[in-house]
Amino acid sequence: MTEALLSRPTHSDETHFIRADDGLPLTMIRVRGSQEPTKGPVVLVHGAGVRAELFRPPVERTVVDALIADGWDVWLLNWRASIDLDPVPWTLDDAAAYDHPAAVRHVVARTGAPSIKAIVHCQGSTSFCMSAVAGLVPEVDVIVSNAVSLHPVIPAFARFKIQALRPAMQQLTPYLNPAWGDGPTTAFSQVARGVVLATHRECANPVCRMVSFTYGSGRPALWSHENLNEETHEWLRGEFGVVPMSFFAQMAACVRAGQLVAVSKRPGLLQRYATAAPRTTARFALFAGARNRCFLPESQRLTYEYLRQHRRGDTLHVLPTYGHLDVFLGRHAADDVFPAILGELNRPATATTADGRGAANRVGPDQE
Repeated sequence: MTEALLSRPTHSDETHFIRADDGLPLTMIRVRGSQEPTKGPVVLVHGAGVRAELFRPPVERTVVDALIADGWDVWLLNWRASIDLDPVPWTLDDAAAYDHPAAVRHVVARTGAPSIKAIVHCQGSTSFCMSAVAGLVPEVDVIVSNAVSLHPVIPAFARFKIQALRPAMQQLTPYLNPAWGDGPTTAFSQVARGVVLATHRECANPVCRMVSFTYGSGRPALWSHENLNEETHEWLRGEFGVVPMSFFAQMAACVRAGQLVAVSKRPGLLQRYATAAPRTTARFALFAGARNRCFLPESQRLTYEYLRQHRRGDTLHVLPTYGHLDVFLGRHAADDVFPAILGELNRPATATTADGRGAANRVGPDQE
């Protein structure tokens, strides 16, 4: 089922209502410009507690604009972490096993494309990379990953919060929500808001300040204020919502393990994700903001080294003046970042093994 609408003067949106493989409703937004695409499909996957609209901030040229102008067929996925969907407790395992494979199959079925590409951010990246490394999305041949892929490395204070404070908070609330900055809804949220506003004085936007408490360690944690125009900084107040403690519990386990690990027995998943060779031929282009205070750039460097142990062709881009989300939201990202993303999408797709042969999909017993 689809629904067509005009989202902005230069974009025509077609909303596809699909279901994850466990039956959960998801949506995909196919975005068209004034001309028909001349290249294949690209799926964009947002992070935790945001939505697909994250990729269309109020800047002069968004990454969606850049992709359409370059000829790509753009699809935005609202997976189960989206604030546009009914909130549910979820883990990365759920998204990796159920959401991303279903979304990829839908795009392939609707377009007839033999392969597709993906641009994935934060927890959309971790969960999508889990799908890819486990061999669950063989139709994907290029993955552009921002911030973190298989190795979550976080600042010291963020580690303290997720390891020491999270268990106590999990007894008091089933979720965190940066939108509490504008409207606390429970006694716990009122106390949390008060503490954050008293200790985070980096700007006058209470949601921006709550975002830093929720997602990292910094003032602010997810962007540099100088990289955002005023309209985007204000727009962000409506772009964050509920994130379940079930996710934070899994991320704590991953941080302890030094790599992504499963916390359930979802079909097709691995127990550990950076132990054996990846079961995918997809080429990875890893992006890391040097100023990222949510996931340190070491996160992407470790994944790059892991990939290089098994094949060649993957790349790493460290962006010296960017952090976490300003890679997509920054006022100058169209000049500083998007050309590199387009360059990676237009490069040959398949990675090769260390001896120069095509990297084959690996199928075998789950990694222990």
